[in-house]
Amino acid sequence: MEKLCTVFKNFGPVRSPRPHFILARSKLKKFDMSKTTKRKHVTKEVLDGYVLPAKNQKIVKVLGGKGNNLHEVETSEGEKYLVSMPTKFRKNVWIKRGDYVVIQPIQEGEKVKAEIFAILYDSQIKYIQSQEKWPKEFVLPATADVTCDIRTVDTDDSSKSDDDLFVNTNRPQCVYESTDHSDSDDSSSAQPKDKDYK
Repeated sequence: MEKLCTVFKNFGPVRSPRPHFILARSKLKKFDMSKTTKRKHVTKEVLDGYVLPAKNQKIVKVLGGKGNNLHEVETSEGEKYLVSMPTKFRKNVWIKRGDYVVIQPIQEGEKVKAEIFAILYDSQIKYIQSQEKWPKEFVLPATADVTCDIRTVDTDDSSKSDDDLFVNTNRPQCVYESTDHSDSDDSSSAQPKDKDYK
């Protein structure tokens, strides 16, 4: 023991740079997930998880985003307030106007009264409806009530097809017919001259 102490006296005290810190950091690395892995698990949980609201949870409709991960929602009773999105959903899952979410109230909230617990997609909504837990005030239409007079124009070129073009599904696909009002008395000029209109 004395020989060992003399060796340390010659070189000074041996200090490890925070051994408890290194040990804690090495244990954390075993359980630390990468961002990609975390995103994959959160996305799988959101898409494949079928949840029923508990007693203190509610199903609400999202009215819009207010910034800083806050969203304005409306309950089935018509009450409107702000809810926050938890950090596990941020930059992993997005919600938009008209979506439905399950919220859990928070105690300390004055303006922000709840936190989003789950985001509901079509399959989860159908599951909740089959379990008869869906609020009767939120009536979901079977199909979108878009009344548009869609007119198509057939072209002679069958080789050119618009099927491979991108279609924006966020807008109703309406074709509007423009009529030019001229001062002439010819009433036939206001009607389309192309016979291919259906």
